[in-house]
Amino acid sequence: MAGAAAEQRRLATVVESWLGRPVLIVGDAMLDEWRFADSDRLCREAPAPVLTLRRRISAAGGAANTAVNVAALGGRAVLVAPVGADVAGDELHDCLDRAGVWDRTVNQPGRPTPVKRRMLAGNQILLREDSGDPEDALDHDGVARLLTALSCATEELKAAAGGQAPTLVVCDYGLGALPAPVRAWLVENRQRYATVALDAHDLADWRGLAPTVVTPSFAEATRLLARAGGTTRPAGGTELHLEHPDGDPADGPSEMTVGAAPGAVHADDVTAELARTDRPGPVGEPTPGEGRVALTGDGLSVTGTGVTVNTRAGEGVDRAVLAQSRLAELRAHTGADVVAVTLDTEGAVVGGADGEPRRSHSTPVPASHAVGAGDAYLAAMTLALAADAPLPTAAQLAQLAATITVSDTGTCVCRRDDLLAALDQPTGTTGHPALVGGVELDAIVAEYREAGRSVVFTNGCFDVLHRGHVRYLEQARALGDLLIVAVNSDGSVRRLKGPDRPVNPVEDRGALLAALACVDHVVVFEEDSPAALIEAVRPDVYVKGGDYPPELVPEAPLVRRLGGQVRTLGYVPDRSTSAIIERIRSHSQDPSPHVDDPSLSTRTQAS
Repeated sequence: MAGAAAEQRRLATVVESWLGRPVLIVGDAMLDEWRFADSDRLCREAPAPVLTLRRRISAAGGAANTAVNVAALGGRAVLVAPVGADVAGDELHDCLDRAGVWDRTVNQPGRPTPVKRRMLAGNQILLREDSGDPEDALDHDGVARLLTALSCATEELKAAAGGQAPTLVVCDYGLGALPAPVRAWLVENRQRYATVALDAHDLADWRGLAPTVVTPSFAEATRLLARAGGTTRPAGGTELHLEHPDGDPADGPSEMTVGAAPGAVHADDVTAELARTDRPGPVGEPTPGEGRVALTGDGLSVTGTGVTVNTRAGEGVDRAVLAQSRLAELRAHTGADVVAVTLDTEGAVVGGADGEPRRSHSTPVPASHAVGAGDAYLAAMTLALAADAPLPTAAQLAQLAATITVSDTGTCVCRRDDLLAALDQPTGTTGHPALVGGVELDAIVAEYREAGRSVVFTNGCFDVLHRGHVRYLEQARALGDLLIVAVNSDGSVRRLKGPDRPVNPVEDRGALLAALACVDHVVVFEEDSPAALIEAVRPDVYVKGGDYPPELVPEAPLVRRLGGQVRTLGYVPDRSTSAIIERIRSHSQDPSPHVDDPSLSTRTQAS
């Protein structure tokens, strides 16, 4: 028992270490729509149920759900993706904002937002309607704006992380969000990202990216091997023979056949096995549009669109064995350090440079419970590897994140607190949002006081957030267990700084501060002085920025009377809001001609 507890603490340490990790997600974003209905009769026109709609839920899907999972797990998620100027796009923006994802999606008029609509009765999916098509390609202007958004978001994340290179997650589901110029840009700029994760329906499109990790499904892995020709042989392990036709058929990927290597199984044994009539029928859910496969119960054959896998290797050979035997080839063909072949509700097989395969297992659940579980797996695997976790640890956490999300119908999201709870670890959170009011702040402070934890308090206008602010706040957070940032209201800033300030409204200033990993809570105050808040909070440490001694801080006598200490922290040289504003003004007065291109604007709302 002690060993299990120590292992859980070790895994929880990794979860804590990725808090605030900067992650840029790019790819096919979509909206998941769930419609729950009741049915108690069939219609007269056809043998079909009559449905009465009771409830409707919208959720982020595809790359957007991966971004939501990264944010929910504690990472700093930024999404760059084309989104239509339509109702579905508006709903998707709302989903991202609620999840705390930095929304840097690019508006694409005339190109609809992809939607997956599911109709359910009695928790059973009756039908699914998909809108959005690979033929809805980005035009030249759309590609240019997407590339601009990618470059800007990369620099934005890097700046917010104090110069740390961000992690990149590519989600290519064949819906047209990542055309050839965008793929080429990502390959060319690979060095700007510390860790790169790739989840793509067609891995062959991403040669040259050199990802840290790829997470293909079993069907996607077999397609890649078929296209590659299967000429590479694993150095040991199960000998499985691969055959495939020359070239790809016109209607889909190559067909491949996997069987026992010549001489490994006698022909008579194979014939007898295939002639059995008591073998279980197909299980699983063949959905050609998603490239999934159906597997016979004895593991002898797997079928799917354009793919046929026939093991002919006797009982006990299943998808996990097949995937495990080809991990080295998959790593060679993708250029990835790590390959994680996901097997739906059967778990995953993971391999790295050491050649040691790792097998993880999951609990079988209804298909309606597993929608988006792969996004949770991808998010946790990426964060763990970005935090330099060993591969076995990353594989464990990824499988756990996917498994604990499948308890109910809907699009799966794994939250950091749920992951820590599954590891029997305290979450270390109060359950309060980052942006709070005065009454809620009192409750938060009381909870921390009761737990014996220390409170750090600072205040300011934070009009144009810059690197100096970020380093200052990170240093302040290191002085205690909880960092509360009080922000001057717009009226207060005008009285202190002049009628042309603030540049950014308090809603934006507060949201940016709340998105920083080092900031626990943000509260807005209307007065010119934070004295009333200081009296209410009674901070253990009060922090101000500047190179002057604490004795010159106006609030110092009040803080000391309340039993706290005062600290001043130096700013980063040549980094100040006033200097930034002056540079912007000087550039705006530059007589050199320039043309404002409205097409280069992207959605910039941040939560």
